[in-house]
Amino acid sequence: MSEQLYKSQPYWWEAAPPQVQERQEVAAHCDVAVVGAGYAGLCAALHLARAGRRVQVFEREALGSGASSRNGGITSGNIRPGAAELQRAYGAERASKIIAEGHEARAYLRAFLSTEQINCDFQPVGRFYGALTKDGYEKIARETETMARADGIECWAVPAVEVDRYIRTDLYQGGVVRMDIGGLHPAKFQAELIRLAQAAGVVIHGETRVENVTVGEREHRVSTSHGHCFATQVLVCTNGYTDHSDRWLRQRLVPLRSRIIATEDLGEERVKALMPALMMYGDTRAMTYYYRPSPDGRRILFGGRDTGLFGDNTAPTKHNLRELQRIFPDLEGVGLSHSWSGFVAMNRDMVPRIFNRGPIHYATSFCGSGVVWAPWLGLKIARKLLGEPGGDSGFDFRPPRLVPTVAGKAWFMPVVFANLARQDRSAEKAGAKERGAV
Repeated sequence: MSEQLYKSQPYWWEAAPPQVQERQEVAAHCDVAVVGAGYAGLCAALHLARAGRRVQVFEREALGSGASSRNGGITSGNIRPGAAELQRAYGAERASKIIAEGHEARAYLRAFLSTEQINCDFQPVGRFYGALTKDGYEKIARETETMARADGIECWAVPAVEVDRYIRTDLYQGGVVRMDIGGLHPAKFQAELIRLAQAAGVVIHGETRVENVTVGEREHRVSTSHGHCFATQVLVCTNGYTDHSDRWLRQRLVPLRSRIIATEDLGEERVKALMPALMMYGDTRAMTYYYRPSPDGRRILFGGRDTGLFGDNTAPTKHNLRELQRIFPDLEGVGLSHSWSGFVAMNRDMVPRIFNRGPIHYATSFCGSGVVWAPWLGLKIARKLLGEPGGDSGFDFRPPRLVPTVAGKAWFMPVVFANLARQDRSAEKAGAKERGAV
């Protein structure tokens, strides 16, 4: 596979590239200054503007350059810690709120897309989640049964003999289906949010870096690369692309690169032969892989953590392709059209957050599931700033804890990745033994 045969920009940019807009003068005063024009910042700005607030949004890059247009477009809304772990960490009441908001956030996103008539190829097709081992299947099947009974979610277990109805692979020893998860075109979604926000009166400044926020008694000075303004309220909605202009926040986030590849055009028949249910897909591997058909059903997009050296496209691209072919051996020799990376942000608790540091408010750290959490927490923080009903949230509590770093880097992540890879190798070996493949 030659690196020259595929594009290193997101597949999504073919239909919705980043926007370079005519520069507008930074207004001297506004009610709310929002830092970051991703899903969270734009959804917050939209709600604030419709409530009558004068809002300016500042984005360091061209509009649509960051994670909001680079992700896999799967509306999962995952929470990494399980229910028992959440209860131990935060108590039963907050744990219950966090879990409940997962259901609310997915429903909100679906209703928002419909009500606003957002054209982003939304497909409420559900998600199939495969298990590499029989023990893994029994575990997720029990969890799914509990979820269906306790939460009323349309979901069910899929034993090994029925896996072929959803996906044609010998890798999985069963799986589960959830129908409250779907897929969308992430770059189109962001472009539509930009359109809606601007129509509501939001002024969006692309390629305008916020360099500093100076807290005042009544107004706060927001200094940018193209002038400054005084804002009554400041909302920071940066995530994996947070830079050292907000050193305090940067020290509480762990940015991780995620790599996605897109196959060449396989044609609808071949994709459907491999993925008969045309759902969103994932599995129980600790390294977190996710995949899906493209919205037109002609390609397969496959993503996972990018553990290669920064700037190296070839090694992580080959790794993702090998993992894709592990699921679908029939794709041996397939070509790629795109391979790209983007940053997500984790924190030490692995739970998304809204919080404040004095008068500065934050919605951030979406932990790899920003398609659902960023719009939801953008809405929640906007309601909180407005003093509206519905602004309370289980995710509104203390800021994330400080991350130990050396020279600004999370030194422990290679150790974490190595441990996760060992877990996956053990599970894959056990699964192969169960299938009689070794």
